[in-house]
Amino acid sequence: MRTEDVLAAIATGLWRWDNASGIVSLDAEAARLLGLPAEPVRLTEAAVRSRFHPVDWNEIDGVISLAVAEGTLAESRLRVMDGQGRVLRTVRSRSKPLIEGNDYRLVGTLQEVAGPQPGTAGPHTPITGDWRRSREAFLLDAGRALAEARSTAEVLRVAASLSMPGFSPDGLAVFGMSGDRLTVIGHHGQRDGDEGPFTSMSLATDYPAAEVVRTGRAVYLPSPEEYRRRFPTTWPLAERFERQSWAFVPLVVAGRTMGAWMAAFKHPVAFTPDERSVLTTVARMLAQALARAGVAESERELSLGLQRTMMPVLGPGIPGIRVAARYVPTGGGLQVGGDWYDMIRLPGGTGGGTTGTPGRIALVIGDVQGHDVRAAALMGQLRIALRAYASEGHRPDAVLSRASRFLYGVNDGYEGEEGAAPGGGPRFATCLYLEVDLATGTVDIARAGHPDPAVRMIDGTVLLRPTAGGLPLGIDPDTDYPTTRLTLDPGETLMICTDGLLETGGHDLDSGWERVRQLLEQHRGDDLEELADTLVEAVHGPGSHHNTGPLADRREDDIAVLLLSRLPATTVRETPRRTLMTIAQAEPERIAEAREQVRQLLHDWTDGDQLDAAVLMVSEMVTNVLVHTDGDALLTAEVACGEKARRLRVEVSDTSDELPHRRHPGEMASSGRGLVLMEMLAEAWGVEPRGEGKTIWFELTEPTGPEGCCG
Repeated sequence: MRTEDVLAAIATGLWRWDNASGIVSLDAEAARLLGLPAEPVRLTEAAVRSRFHPVDWNEIDGVISLAVAEGTLAESRLRVMDGQGRVLRTVRSRSKPLIEGNDYRLVGTLQEVAGPQPGTAGPHTPITGDWRRSREAFLLDAGRALAEARSTAEVLRVAASLSMPGFSPDGLAVFGMSGDRLTVIGHHGQRDGDEGPFTSMSLATDYPAAEVVRTGRAVYLPSPEEYRRRFPTTWPLAERFERQSWAFVPLVVAGRTMGAWMAAFKHPVAFTPDERSVLTTVARMLAQALARAGVAESERELSLGLQRTMMPVLGPGIPGIRVAARYVPTGGGLQVGGDWYDMIRLPGGTGGGTTGTPGRIALVIGDVQGHDVRAAALMGQLRIALRAYASEGHRPDAVLSRASRFLYGVNDGYEGEEGAAPGGGPRFATCLYLEVDLATGTVDIARAGHPDPAVRMIDGTVLLRPTAGGLPLGIDPDTDYPTTRLTLDPGETLMICTDGLLETGGHDLDSGWERVRQLLEQHRGDDLEELADTLVEAVHGPGSHHNTGPLADRREDDIAVLLLSRLPATTVRETPRRTLMTIAQAEPERIAEAREQVRQLLHDWTDGDQLDAAVLMVSEMVTNVLVHTDGDALLTAEVACGEKARRLRVEVSDTSDELPHRRHPGEMASSGRGLVLMEMLAEAWGVEPRGEGKTIWFELTEPTGPEGCCG
């Protein structure tokens, strides 16, 4: 006798549903139960759906999805409707999914059961509206909370706090894999140490979580008897927790089982299809959250490793100076980028001479374009190249010229590459290279498109020190980088930084510099580590130099900052305030920078008219050099303490031997008033021959300055 005949004899129909084609095949009995002629028929999914109550169809769709995910039977009750919307009968469906690649077939049976009488709406509602709304609200909240978790510990805390509608577990555990061993990632509802027997358990062990990881299918144990029957070997391990029901659900990401989630209950749970559906959905969200957290933690670990490898350790051992530095990566991704700093002991300096003997060091700070892995890799290459060129003894201009040619050569491989941003295409880098003579405080600076350095003097005055510069590295292999010299006196602090410190928070370079200048002026004491933290925290908040939480995601750019201070002289009160800069023939626009330097130097000068007079005379003196000679102008300005007041002395030197002479300009003349102004505004002035060239100078005394000090 055929199977169909046997099933028909007990009023049971047979049906097949091909998910790929959407065709449902019914035998004669199944067709009769659906109110169709009693003969085999093939129908579309839509035609079959029209025979069932719409509420029931929505529920069976979820039950089938759960059965496909778990590889279990799908069982449900459905009301069969006639063409007028009346209930003909209630049938019970049982089906088994057969997986074929990404598609599946369902083979099942239909059998009539006692239900509502024909023509009535019937009391059947598989899930109450309130329960459904509670389930949907719970899953929405759980998904949001798990999506916001940023670490494995946070994911586990969220999972422990989930309150499932109607059947909340009181014990949770998350299992992972390490080779062929089961591991416990975290647990809740048990005492510390209770996880011991389950840690490093072989996947071959007769334990529910191990079976779930091996098979990828959930295990539901509604009673202690069922647990003891199916897993007799490990039942004694679970018995002492006095639970009544257990669910072990696979954690699956991208089709791969990465572990298992256990939910244990003090009260009996039947694990209906609806309850299994909730557990499966939570497990899916939990797996995704754990995978994201694992990737983020791996990225953070890699980021910290790269930072430790690429950033130097500025340890003690160099006499006469203090150094502090900070690097803060931008948020997101690997949290590595193209900013870097370095300190290099130069040949003949402290690293190669007698211990305690001052020598020379180089300070480097730079910024490779971009905030990705390639920017970090180029930064590492460029840092090594700069170290090599510096160690060979080259001067600052030669070091940057060679570094530019090096980066240009590295970029050759990316010329014309498709999709230059963010990963491809040539990259450039800005850089500031300083060679410091520790004995004299002389600093020779070469700049490649980078922000200028700043100096904080002993009395708190802060000057931005304009320097000559060239194009960023890697753009033109033949770019020249002129050198600027300044002197760092004992007690003064030099600051160099990348543009991230200045431009973050909606600032441009000018307004960002004003913010940093105020921080430098307000700092009290000589603790450079505290000052470095202050600068970074003013931009990103406390703890920013090691923050990887929400603050990190709001960072707009990498930050690197390096501070160097010469130890103060014994007689601090007698140390003058000084600035020095060169104005080249080809850079007349730097006359404005010279005026600004004098204004910053005299920021606390009590006589405003004298300040304006000094600025005017400096402008005339420098302009005179650029107009009437073929050389550059060297400006030196110094505020020193007199017996009762401060004194300003300004010198402008050039290489021309021709001395200035007084002229008598007419009313319409555009020049010739320089010496006339000097006579009118300066307390004292003069011109001094200096071997090759001359120096013109003037002096002013502050009328009401602080007695016996430099302010």
